[in-house]
Amino acid sequence: MNRLVPELGKRWNVVRAEQMKDYAEVGRKLVWQRQMIFAAALGLAGYYYSIALAVTTGILIALSEIYDFMVFRRVLAWNGRDAVVAKSLLSQLYFGTALSASVIVFYSIAIAQAQGPGAHFMSLFFLFAAALFAAMNNHHVLPILILRLGLYAATFIFIPVYDIWVTSAPVTSELWAQLFTSLFVLYFVIDCSRVYLSFYRGSLDQVDALKVENQKAQQAYKAKSEFISTMSHELRTPLTSIKGSIDLAHAGHLGQIGDQAQQVMGIAKRNCSRLIELIDEILDIQKIEAGRMPFRMKPFDLRELVEQSVDSNGPYAARLGVRLDCSHDDRPVPVVGDAARIEQVLTNIVSNAAKFSPEGSTVRVVVETEGDIARVSVTDQGPGLTDQDRERVFDKFSQVDSSDTRKIGGTGLGMNISKQIMQAHDGRIDYHNNPGKGATFYFEMNLDPSGAASLNAESDEGAEAPQAPASAISNLAV
Repeated sequence: MNRLVPELGKRWNVVRAEQMKDYAEVGRKLVWQRQMIFAAALGLAGYYYSIALAVTTGILIALSEIYDFMVFRRVLAWNGRDAVVAKSLLSQLYFGTALSASVIVFYSIAIAQAQGPGAHFMSLFFLFAAALFAAMNNHHVLPILILRLGLYAATFIFIPVYDIWVTSAPVTSELWAQLFTSLFVLYFVIDCSRVYLSFYRGSLDQVDALKVENQKAQQAYKAKSEFISTMSHELRTPLTSIKGSIDLAHAGHLGQIGDQAQQVMGIAKRNCSRLIELIDEILDIQKIEAGRMPFRMKPFDLRELVEQSVDSNGPYAARLGVRLDCSHDDRPVPVVGDAARIEQVLTNIVSNAAKFSPEGSTVRVVVETEGDIARVSVTDQGPGLTDQDRERVFDKFSQVDSSDTRKIGGTGLGMNISKQIMQAHDGRIDYHNNPGKGATFYFEMNLDPSGAASLNAESDEGAEAPQAPASAISNLAV
């Protein structure tokens, strides 16, 4: 119980701060709407009754509006955490409310006095309009609404009661009808205030519920991410040992094995490699989402990297009966980025193109520049894609063909990872359908204006090239 009281107090302070800020924001947004109403009221008063009254009321309104504007600005600039500041700002809002409401009360009573007993349509109408405006726009802070409507209600009753008292009108007089009508109007305004207050509090409750659900979802997502990351690491360690043992046995380093055993060991080796690649992709996506994927940005020659990547992926494509063809200018294409990660993107695109292309076809890889942009395009001769497939192509764990009978396997992470890698390089990745058959995937990067890639390549000649992670040679389908 002792812990609950401070928590409830803290929660109340947060709610009060939100309500004060909502009130100030609405008051600031409606400033010109209020000025138009005031201008119309003052114009009518000055033309039909008294210029002095219009000028005096205008000055009072200006002072009130300036004060409210200053307080609204303080409330909106407040961080919402200091209880002492909250109390001070709330007192200033109360004073501003009393000041602006008193100006309207002064105007209504002055017009009523100028009109004389009985004829109070104008004064009561503007008073009603002010009360209805308050019911619609001042419901965020209940004490402020009560204070403003209380002053208006007292004036609503005072004007007809004063007429009855001055004229000693009997109950059968029309002045009594005006009093009863004023009471009915007051009930209508109060009921409108109740409705708007109910709507506002209902929306606050919905926002609070959404915040709670959002926090729960974030906690669940964090727990899921940590679980996947931990399990992926734990699975990768024994899988690496198993694959190493299978590689030794398959290569005959542990003794001669029969043909049937050799075939079985080959199957086990391929599946171990596939599992490690799947785990590496899951780890990659977790690193990206957590903002912990390292990028070693350096100048390099994109043309040279594409050539090396095509050569590396050539044997894989050959096993599928597909030939890779690379074309480019002889000039270097200097860019700045993480060469290993860019190779990972290109490998994902090329391996997918080879998988979806028919046997005996050619996948063409083109490097070109246009302005200050370098583009690498990979054109296949597969079934092609539609614009409606774009979301599934680049979404996580999504396959264009997600049926149980699909021929191409994979997690659906490769292209999503590629997209996020390109975003980290301020680049883009996309595709378009070919006029005849197949699709062309491409990614774009900014050219390095300094042209330092060739110099960097020369200075690093003979040094050991950085190795891309295992997922960089992933052969997973989209």
